[in-house]
Amino acid sequence: MSLYARFSALLDGILDDLVSEGRLPADANRKAVAVEPPRDASHGDLATNAAMVLAKAAGTNPRALAEAIKPKLEAIPGVTSVDIAGPGFINLRLAEESWRDELTTILAEGEGYGLSNIGNNERVNVEYVSANPTGPMHMGHCRGAVVGDALARLLEAAGFRVTKEYYVNDAGSQVDTLARSAHLRYREALGEDIGEIPEGLYPGDYLQPVGSLLAAEFSDKYVGAPESEWLPIFKQRTVAAMLDLIRHDLSLLNIHHDIFASEAELQESGKVEATMENLRSKGLVYQGELERPKSLDDHDDWEPVELTLFRSSQFGDDQDRPMKKSDGSWTYFGADAAYHYQKAENADHLVNIWGADHAGTVKRVQAAVNALTDGRVDLDVKIIQMVKLLRGGEPIKMSKRAGNFVTLADVVREVGKDVVRFMMLTKRADTMLEFDFAKVVEASKDNPVFYVQYAHARIHSLQRKAADAGVSLDMPADLNLLDGEELALVKTAAQYPRVVEGAAMAHEPHRIAFYLYDLAAEFHALWNRGNDDPSRRFLLENNPQLSRARLELARGIGQIIRNGLELMGVEAVEEMR
Repeated sequence: MSLYARFSALLDGILDDLVSEGRLPADANRKAVAVEPPRDASHGDLATNAAMVLAKAAGTNPRALAEAIKPKLEAIPGVTSVDIAGPGFINLRLAEESWRDELTTILAEGEGYGLSNIGNNERVNVEYVSANPTGPMHMGHCRGAVVGDALARLLEAAGFRVTKEYYVNDAGSQVDTLARSAHLRYREALGEDIGEIPEGLYPGDYLQPVGSLLAAEFSDKYVGAPESEWLPIFKQRTVAAMLDLIRHDLSLLNIHHDIFASEAELQESGKVEATMENLRSKGLVYQGELERPKSLDDHDDWEPVELTLFRSSQFGDDQDRPMKKSDGSWTYFGADAAYHYQKAENADHLVNIWGADHAGTVKRVQAAVNALTDGRVDLDVKIIQMVKLLRGGEPIKMSKRAGNFVTLADVVREVGKDVVRFMMLTKRADTMLEFDFAKVVEASKDNPVFYVQYAHARIHSLQRKAADAGVSLDMPADLNLLDGEELALVKTAAQYPRVVEGAAMAHEPHRIAFYLYDLAAEFHALWNRGNDDPSRRFLLENNPQLSRARLELARGIGQIIRNGLELMGVEAVEEMR
């Protein structure tokens, strides 16, 4: 058990004692009680807000409750002092032995350090990418793909059962356009000069191999045939080919989904109608008219139309939303509500990773999930902002092969999977990210992926250097030789499990990247002190005992870096090339 988890459990036991003593009600909500590092390190090693959170339930003021908690904390072995700060925060100082013990725990648990059961085996469906199957993956899809995949890894590490899903939008008009574009390439493959690609069709060269496959399968059977004969077949074949291409491109980032759910199959199955009946039985669907759009002024023509509306305003949306159009066909929202209901049948939580162009639909879909599941399943939507591609500070040119965008495959081939994955997590997902091809491969502190990887490579190099120096790593290390400056690095390392839990529960995988950068910075700073003061080096030729202790410290930091990079889907390199 990690140090923070241990003290959280000890604090929980103290609160149980207060319940037994009649000083705290048994039903007091402890969910917001935390054990964490104090904001100011000079205040101590650990801090808790327990008195602030529970004072009202206890019918007293926070400071008085803190005074009741204080002596019980002081009785814990390894606690050297307990202070009450401000209105009732409690700060603890620990003996140095506590941090040496935590380093031992890190080394003993290895890959398991940081894993948690906070998810309680609950089921989470993470839907990400879900790009229209009309072409290869481009960098507009890349960020959401990495965020979704890293989040899935995080949730699994936190004890959730995760399903990774891709929603295939294969029922819309864009798929008809795709099939028509493929038919043009099919004719081209049979020798026809197709000239310029007509406006409205997909121009990318990526459809040429699809055209060749269709030509090989059907010969000239559909060259002059009516569209009604070949369109359904070409749609099926082309969507399948595009999904193969998408799977291949995502695999370059080591991203693999468990489910590819088809919108066309959803609609054909009757699940949209069943969803409508579910809402109708709850009195949440009615025939009505939408309000006049606020974007129209008094002079614009506006004719209200009766539509089938869902009472989404009862669940926090701005207004009720149409599920059926006036011609009887389903709106996109109608199908989307059914799709989310389908996901919710096998999940306790839903997470969607969406592009910024979907931000306006979040409330209505959350309303639908709430209504359809009677609040049993929650939906969190993470909005992903765009990635601005640069080369040496200048916007880069588009890809001719793709038609009008830069392909994910081209980027991965140029800079590598690990660089792409790490860089996509170096900012909050809801802020714009710049990806400069020159800077992401730079060997500098300003390049976070290099900086973290370099820390791990330095640590790995110590093992080789120790062997060359004759320092045996098989002998036990005396961690009592580590001083306060070195144990400060352990204090940062010890935060890793709570960072993982916090990132998982907030659905924010970028927190891992931020943490690893800070940990790497502290390690590099400690390493660099040895350049100025040889006695601070990790390897000392004339002091094998201290060398072994410092090597164990480095090994523990390397383990944390590897564990964190694994959650990000990034390899921990052993040497920099």
